Amino acid sequence: MLRRLSLGLLASAISVAALPAIAQEDGSADDLGVMSISLKDVVKPTFGFQGALQGAGTPNQAGIGGFLPLSVGENSVWFLDVLANANFADYENNSSIMNTQVAGTTISTSSRLGYRWLNSDRNWMYGLNAGYDSRPMNTGATDYGIPLFGTERNVFFQQVAVNAEAVSNDWNFNAYALIPVGDTEQILNWAFDGGALDTYGIDVGYFITPALNASVGYYYQQGDLGSADGSGVLGRVAYEVSSGLIAGVNFSYDEAFETRVSADLKVRFGGASTTAHRKVVQQQPVISALTMSPENRDVRVHDSLWGDIKGGFDDVADVADDVASGVEDAADYTASELRAIARAAIKEARIAAKNRELLEDLEGDATEFAEAAGEACVEGLCEAAAI
Repeated sequence: MLRRLSLGLLASAISVAALPAIAQEDGSADDLGVMSISLKDVVKPTFGFQGALQGAGTPNQAGIGGFLPLSVGENSVWFLDVLANANFADYENNSSIMNTQVAGTTISTSSRLGYRWLNSDRNWMYGLNAGYDSRPMNTGATDYGIPLFGTERNVFFQQVAVNAEAVSNDWNFNAYALIPVGDTEQILNWAFDGGALDTYGIDVGYFITPALNASVGYYYQQGDLGSADGSGVLGRVAYEVSSGLIAGVNFSYDEAFETRVSADLKVRFGGASTTAHRKVVQQQPVISALTMSPENRDVRVHDSLWGDIKGGFDDVADVADDVASGVEDAADYTASELRAIARAAIKEARIAAKNRELLEDLEGDATEFAEAAGEACVEGLCEAAAI
């Protein structure tokens, strides 16, 4: 009996003595320092869902996406990140591209091939990625009720993109270029054309906590026959609610789109292989950034009246005649009715577009004419000129 008790106590002592060794082998979040982490344990495939509300030239959308490590080294990773989103209609009378409302449902795609690496101290992550984005777009009514006579068109835009990034546990920097290719300017309906925008920007963010990031940015955009050219500013606050669940709110302002506010949500599954590793990823933004989906994936579109809206139309009536003669599916209208409707539509759209530059030019011309007329009257020429 005593012998059995002694053997039992000895076995218990051996088991207790072995526990620290087992715990040390598995490791806790506190035990796993940044330098001791093997990237092969934390850089794993992820997949999930994402959605966003319409913004400055971007649609309401929701879809699926995934991150795939292609090669994981001691301090680096090659990766592929792909997205496919269903693009939905705009809010009623609130066009995301400025005048013409996006309609129906289309599927947009985005792909990024990239390389990310850590510096020797593992306190900064650097990355480069590039890829291709596509955006079919269905169009509907205008925000101003302009009759379109069934001339609404479905169009297709595409772009290539490059991105450079740097992330520490405190700061993150992101520089990007979105460059439309192919047919970048397309007719949306008889009154408006649309253009994919070249966009060049840089964002600077700060991690208030490992889960809460606030950023500000500057961008320059150009396209749509020059009607959208100009600079803009943006801000974003993103919060990681739980592992893999990130919610964000975005604000932007530029002269073409004016003020826009949107929100987005992203859910990702997979990732680090153990609970301890997942906690480390959450607590270390520099490690988490290795598997984050790259930003700036949308083809941004802006629309404007046919012609250069900033320069204005030299002769509204002539433009109306040209537009009316090109309207399709308008057999129920006479040519004179179409011209009258076109004139009214262009006038309304010009006012809605706030074409201040054109109005200033017209006011300047009127002032010069008034001054010339006044001089003629002073010289006694009013009667001869029939003024």
